Amino acid sequence: MSAEPLKTLFHPFEAEAVSLPRKGERVLFLGAEPGFRLPAGFDAALHLVQGFRPHFRALQGAGFTVTPGPEGEGFDAALVLAGRHRGQNELRIADAIERVRPGGSIVVAGAKDDGIASLRKRIDELVPLDGHLPKHHGIAFWFHRPADAAAAAALRAANPALLVEKKFRTAPGMFSFDKIDAGSRLLVDNLPGDLRGSVADFCAGWGYVAAEVAARSPGISALDLYEADFDALEAAKGNLGDTAAEANFFWVDLLSEPVERRYDAIVMNPPFHRSRAAEPEIGAGMIRAAAKALKPGGRLFMVANRQLPYEPVLAAAFSSHAEIARDGMFKVFAARR
Repeated sequence: MSAEPLKTLFHPFEAEAVSLPRKGERVLFLGAEPGFRLPAGFDAALHLVQGFRPHFRALQGAGFTVTPGPEGEGFDAALVLAGRHRGQNELRIADAIERVRPGGSIVVAGAKDDGIASLRKRIDELVPLDGHLPKHHGIAFWFHRPADAAAAAALRAANPALLVEKKFRTAPGMFSFDKIDAGSRLLVDNLPGDLRGSVADFCAGWGYVAAEVAARSPGISALDLYEADFDALEAAKGNLGDTAAEANFFWVDLLSEPVERRYDAIVMNPPFHRSRAAEPEIGAGMIRAAAKALKPGGRLFMVANRQLPYEPVLAAAFSSHAEIARDGMFKVFAARR
């Protein structure tokens, strides 16, 4: 996300449309991202919520109190930074309503390109809004927390936990939350069934690939899942269920945090963008991290979009590599350290 929605979020305070939180008050900030600047006179204590590990670490490093999920109640106000996932936005607003004291202010902002206008209309149907302001290619709107939490209940009812293929629990905001990703399925369909020893799933998401690996390769002794999205990793813990292999879960930014364990095999479907534009360097960094985490002779199996130029990176990081499958959108690689 660009810095613009963060500026939009604080604009109502700068424009004196919403009263500045005072010293001694507590403000919950849901979806907080690095780079925001507090307006002069914003003296309340902030409690930030951010489940994406790179953002979490940046905010923590800047000295803020931050948790991966919402905690506490009775806040005097809340800020909600809206993104592209409508369901996730609505659930964050539900969290704000449930955790702010009755009468407290809730301010929401997001980019016009991400659908903030329709979100404003949706919330206005449930809770009368006090106002809204456009600024920085976005819209901020705000309301007072009603005496009851009926609006939060309505938002939660409209965004229930999903059950993909009748066995995988997911939630809005996770990668491919409503269906199994086609690239992940192609990867699984082309994995050998005789993986043994210690195996890791890098960028494990809500656990589809790891669950299939565990089901198809009974020779695995340990299966470790690494994921930067806290909520997705929590979902994976339930989705993996009881496996013969010992399962461990690591909330980690693989691009900046070292992997201490070493593996016989790694499987992965790495992300290739954080915004709308493709960022191949993310996947390249994941390949290098996988190479470091493999034992000598260990194998990597990964899927990528066909147009992404990962072959030179694989050649530099591994002793050998080969494309073992492709379809109209994706290609699957096997590499050996």
